[in-house]
Amino acid sequence: MESYPAIEDHGLIGDLQTAALVTCDGTVDWFCAPRFDSPSIFAAILDRERGGYFRIAPHDVRYVTKQLYLPGTPILITRFISADGVAEVMDFMPVTGDLVTDTHRLVRMVNMVRGSMRFRVECRPRFDYAREKHDLERHPNGYVFRSRSATLAFNPVDPVRRLFSQRGDIRLEDGDLVAYGILNEGDTGGVVLETASTEPRIIPPAEVEGMFEWTRDYWRRWVERSRYTGRWREMVERSAITLKLMTYAPTGAMIAAPTAALPELVGGTRNWDYRYTWVRDTSFSVHALLGLGFTEEVSRYMTWLDERIREAGDHQDPLKIMYRVDGSSDLHEETLDHLEGYRGSRPVRIGNGAADQLQLDIHGEALYAMHLADEQGIRVSHQVWKSTVRLVDWLCHHWDRPDAGIWESRHHPRNYTFGRVMSWVALDRAIRLATRTGRPGDVTQWAEQRNRIYNQVMARGYHRERGSFVQAYDEDVLDAALLAMPAFGFVTPSDPLWQSTLKMIERELVSDSLVHRYDPIHSPDGLPGHEGTFNMCTFWYVEALARAGRLDDARLTYEKMFTFSNHLGLYAEEIAATGEQIGNYPQAFSHLSLINSALTLNDLLDVEADARRRR
Repeated sequence: MESYPAIEDHGLIGDLQTAALVTCDGTVDWFCAPRFDSPSIFAAILDRERGGYFRIAPHDVRYVTKQLYLPGTPILITRFISADGVAEVMDFMPVTGDLVTDTHRLVRMVNMVRGSMRFRVECRPRFDYAREKHDLERHPNGYVFRSRSATLAFNPVDPVRRLFSQRGDIRLEDGDLVAYGILNEGDTGGVVLETASTEPRIIPPAEVEGMFEWTRDYWRRWVERSRYTGRWREMVERSAITLKLMTYAPTGAMIAAPTAALPELVGGTRNWDYRYTWVRDTSFSVHALLGLGFTEEVSRYMTWLDERIREAGDHQDPLKIMYRVDGSSDLHEETLDHLEGYRGSRPVRIGNGAADQLQLDIHGEALYAMHLADEQGIRVSHQVWKSTVRLVDWLCHHWDRPDAGIWESRHHPRNYTFGRVMSWVALDRAIRLATRTGRPGDVTQWAEQRNRIYNQVMARGYHRERGSFVQAYDEDVLDAALLAMPAFGFVTPSDPLWQSTLKMIERELVSDSLVHRYDPIHSPDGLPGHEGTFNMCTFWYVEALARAGRLDDARLTYEKMFTFSNHLGLYAEEIAATGEQIGNYPQAFSHLSLINSALTLNDLLDVEADARRRR
């Protein structure tokens, strides 16, 4: 591999237990198995020399590439176009189902559409983040890569000669496989990689066709369940598919992103592992999924969240901010010093040390999700409610503590305004749940503490001289998280205090419609350097504009954001000053907030259109 592709020059495929990234030139440069948070098998995106990759591409041919998804699916098609011919590589992973398995298949099929091309196939796995050596075993019907902890079978698709012309065109190089083959118009060839397999075999074309049809039909049936018929339907559905791809089917938990250590600043140190389930992220997704009609996914996640609430409530502890997809909470952070990082962005981190931070806002997001789910008939059990009561009672006694905040500052704890606002949300939604369902709880105490929080935020969270709500008490720094205040009902969009806050955020954090989370120069977060604009904050800005009645501004800002997606409609975490996508990719925060913005803005535009027709 000669250079690092742009982060946005990747497509995502997956099987609902793990996922892989495929570049525009046909390279799988990120793949972990058997789970999203398992050690990598291919990680060239983090080190082009040492990380490992699997590439299928034309050899000694000048070509351009185009990439698209098969409509209504995450089946990825990479097209190679040259004067001599046109070929397509189709990549997908058959859905594994709800049962935990170590066996995962990555299907790569090549179809020669026109003319002929010579292809080079390189399979260079590097197990356990390139920390384990491996052997390559030749078998009668394929190959097996074997390391101390894992195996990977290389299964050619019949007829083998299509992609691997002759025995001499297949070379074993220090444990790696390199092969060549010529495809003529109408020819197809391919490979099925299979984890946890030691018996390679030649795959019949009919079996591959069956895997393809099953995968295609599964995703199209799933998408058809969406009840969204509003504007921007294609972008909304692609975001929904992306969120589904990042959901671990056996538990219903959604990861923040399928990647680790992609930088928020190229060459910088803000490189985190996002392959875990944040209570905040997935709770925000509940509104998006319910808005589209995906109640089954919400029900699965709420079952997972209920267990985390029981664990916290029964021990009278706060919720942890993140967990592994199976609900465990050991996320020990370490650095991989042998990897150079994406374009030299060190350190490469796996695990996440922020897991043990106190972040008070997550209780608000959890109760917000529980309240929304309850409105749709997804209700918690008696035992979970008892644990919820204990958790809310804990919050009544601890909401006034300094914490690390929504942005997971590694600086000293502070009295974050957003944390107080979301503590208000937690108590407010707990009161609504108890009142609506008639379940027991100390509603009097909850209401008293809710009111105390409200009065404190209004007294200390609003900076009179600045004319704005601010990031933390006794400070004057702005924070884009506060854009969500009207959506949670803490303030009304027409409130003068909110209107002046929106103006100040526009003045200081908005750049060409894109929104920074905060200014790290004036709000130290314990890390050097700066970062790009944060996609979720830009979508929050769209909602804030829409709720404030500025629908033209909201629509323009929203549609501008489409120009920053990649060619497949995918978003990373942030946008760099150059317009490139940066940070882990694709990012659940970005896609769920795109959906939530569409739901809000579409409804308000419909109301405006109805009003015009009546005039």
